[in-house]
Amino acid sequence: MYSSSSAEAPLVREPLHAPVAHLVRGGVTEGVHYGSVVVLGTDGRVDFQLGDVEAAFYPRSAIKPVQAVAMVRAGLPLEGELLSLAAASHSGEERHLAGTRRILELAGLTEEDLRNVPDLPFDPVVRDAWVREGRLPSRLAQNCSGKHAAMLYTCKLNGWSRKDYLDPAHPLQQAVAETVEDLTGQRIARVTVDGCGAPLFAVSLHGLARAVARITTAAPGTPESRVADAMRAHAEMASGSGRDVAALMRAVPGLLAKDGFEGVQVAALPDGRAVAVKIADGANRARVPVAAAALARAGVDAELLTEFAGETLLGGGRPVGSVRPVGALDPAPLTACA
Repeated sequence: MYSSSSAEAPLVREPLHAPVAHLVRGGVTEGVHYGSVVVLGTDGRVDFQLGDVEAAFYPRSAIKPVQAVAMVRAGLPLEGELLSLAAASHSGEERHLAGTRRILELAGLTEEDLRNVPDLPFDPVVRDAWVREGRLPSRLAQNCSGKHAAMLYTCKLNGWSRKDYLDPAHPLQQAVAETVEDLTGQRIARVTVDGCGAPLFAVSLHGLARAVARITTAAPGTPESRVADAMRAHAEMASGSGRDVAALMRAVPGLLAKDGFEGVQVAALPDGRAVAVKIADGANRARVPVAAAALARAGVDAELLTEFAGETLLGGGRPVGSVRPVGALDPAPLTACA
């Protein structure tokens, strides 16, 4: 579709997901989360897989590091926290709003130029404060506004039209699609619209892991390396205070991680080890411990991952259970409540 060097597109089919996490209460499995997991080694080969890692799926916001690479390749000059924000699903904190305004100012544009959907801040605490203050949904507060501001800046620099920058046929989105196919190593299976209004490209879970591994292993100074360095150095700008994905990057040295709606998680280390997770029912409570277990399978010290071992279930205010990765995923048990 967009390039001639990528492998064929993944098949569009109902994914053959497998159990990846159990909801255990009082020693009884109360629920089962299905999904798929892939772990890549330093050589790029699949070291472990569970479920269906080759079916086409939508990576949602987990593709944002790839979108940011495409913009840097197209001349986006951002660095540091503003480049991290360009790859963000931010919480709507004041730092995120200020950073988005700064990107727009650099482009000589305003919030009115944004075409993402208006929304309240993503973080529930920030959102509640926003509502108490009587503030209305805005494009600036929506969690993808940093990416959209960067897209507009990229268009301005290249002399591309701005009003239609979300059209899949627009030069910007064509450049993004080419980068998706380049880094995943496969053709795009389908194109739809993400929640924010931007084009969304279907690839495989395996392809997503491969793309982020290529970003973390790229030579210094390349667009890939610039994006990885910015996100790792400014993890809170790529997510927010208190967000698990920022905590994960702080806990594991050198890790680049990005989450996405509907239970998607991708993470990669500078040596090329990478994991990608899709939870079939979109549950965050399964995404976090399954991603942590996948990283442990990839060789990350389990002690660094203890706080991500699984949500504790309460009964009468006391711990009575937890969300646990299935045994096949858990090479060395992460501490969790029984």
